[in-house]
Amino acid sequence: MKSALTDHPARHSIRLQLRRHPLIAEFDEPAFAALAQALVIQDGHRGECLLAQGERDWRQFFVLEGLLKRVVTSPEGREVALRFAGEGDMETSYEAWQQQARAPFSVVCAARSRVAVLPMADWCDWLAQHPRAQQIYHQRVVQLGAAIVDHAVNLLLLDAPGRMQRFSYAHPELAERLPQKDLASHLNLSAETLCRLSRRGKAVALQGTQPFSGAA
Repeated sequence: MKSALTDHPARHSIRLQLRRHPLIAEFDEPAFAALAQALVIQDGHRGECLLAQGERDWRQFFVLEGLLKRVVTSPEGREVALRFAGEGDMETSYEAWQQQARAPFSVVCAARSRVAVLPMADWCDWLAQHPRAQQIYHQRVVQLGAAIVDHAVNLLLLDAPGRMQRFSYAHPELAERLPQKDLASHLNLSAETLCRLSRRGKAVALQGTQPFSGAA
C-alpha cells in the first residue's frame, strides 16, 4: 500500500521516525517539512518487490520498520541476497541513476516493512541544497559498496562455518530476524547446510550454559 506521508493514517508517528533517521536528522525543521511533502510511504508485505532489477525507476528508500534485502537474479533465475537493511538504514539506486543505467538489483521486503520513498533525482536535488546531509549520504553509499565487496571476498575465502560465524559476529541484530531462505542465499549455502550449522551453533551455546559439575 502506498500513500503520501501527509495522507497516511500513522503520519504523526512516521514523522517522528523520519526525524530520527540518520540521513534526515541533519535537516532543519523547514527543510524537513518540505521534504515530508514529497515523501511517499509504502507498507510492503514479505516478498513484495519495491524495485525490480532492470527497471529505470530509480528511487531512494528510507527504512522505517521491517527489513529490506538487495537481490540479484541471474539469467538462470538464481537469486542472491547481497545485503539487508533494517530500521534506520536505507536502500538506493544512486549508482544506476548516476549512470542512467538499469537497476542492477531488486529491492524486496525480507519482512513486513514500512519505507519512505523518493525519486532519486528529487532526493539528489534536495541533497545539493544541504551539503552536510549530502556528505553523510555519500559516505553511506561508499560504505555499502565496500561492505558488498568485502562480503563477496569472504564468500570465496571462508568455508561454510566461517561464513556463518562471521555473519553472526558482524550482524547480531539480523541473525535471528532473517528467514532461513534469505540467510542461506546471502551466505551462498544450501538450506540443508545452514540448518545443520544452526543446530550445531545452538548445541554449542547450550553446552556453554551448562553449570560445571566436575570435582574442584
